[in-house]
Amino acid sequence: MIDPELRRRLTGVFTALVTPFRDGGLDIPALENLIEAQIAAGVAGLVPVGTTGEAATLSDEEADTVIRTTVKAAHGRAFVMAGAGSNATQLAIGKAVRAEAAGADGLLLVTPYYNKPSQDGLFDHFSAIASAVGLPIMLYSVPGRTGVEIAPATAARLAAAHSNIVGIKEAGGKAERITELRLALGQDFVIHSGDDGLTLPFLALGADGVTSVASNLLPAEIVALCRAWFEGGPHEARRIHEALFDLIGDLFIESNPVPVKTALARTGLIGNELRAPLAPLRPENLKVLEASLKAFASHPNI
Repeated sequence: MIDPELRRRLTGVFTALVTPFRDGGLDIPALENLIEAQIAAGVAGLVPVGTTGEAATLSDEEADTVIRTTVKAAHGRAFVMAGAGSNATQLAIGKAVRAEAAGADGLLLVTPYYNKPSQDGLFDHFSAIASAVGLPIMLYSVPGRTGVEIAPATAARLAAAHSNIVGIKEAGGKAERITELRLALGQDFVIHSGDDGLTLPFLALGADGVTSVASNLLPAEIVALCRAWFEGGPHEARRIHEALFDLIGDLFIESNPVPVKTALARTGLIGNELRAPLAPLRPENLKVLEASLKAFASHPNI
């Protein structure tokens, strides 16, 4: 059984942080400012060095610096769940051990990409990492990025074998997965939506929160949506969902995090710098995103 206090801390909005860059290196002041804005808006957690943080392009030293910076800036005010995934099990163990040493509160472990392991391979991979650290672990199933999905039975097998595997971020885009996971894993296991546009339907089906890309730009709004649902206001939650719907869709008009970084740069919070092979938003998509941001700015306050 998951500790009730841990479960409480894992409930709500977790922001999958972008990694700000300047002149090819990390922009630590911008990251600190972004984190402060997230905490001020009431997010429950911060997820550095994930997909949105361009983890695949960070050196080990850079990843460790981002995690340490997040831990220090959060100062206990938000749960820090560091990305520590890799498609090589031994590399993932090393990332997890370093994230634990850097002070992370928990780990987000993506399914191995490119290799496309079997379900037994997934079990062995996550088991090896869980055995190497003492931190709570959230699995991350995102088949569109990795080519493999964590079966509910595999997630249940992992949870039964390792008490520190306590949750899953579900980003497969299928609402029925939430029910399948809940039935396989019981009511204590933590489930996060990994798709911003599906947060409300996922909550309605039993998810406990969202690991959000959009909350980099819209932290107060995503928090308000989840809070409305948790406080028994489904109509208010739906109103917020509908108000955010078009903009959230356009924040994924190209590969994440290109659009959300572009939008954040327009606020002045970070610079609009990406790591290759990501490229700037195409001009035609930039026009769409700018129109969506303008339309949202004219919307009544959420």
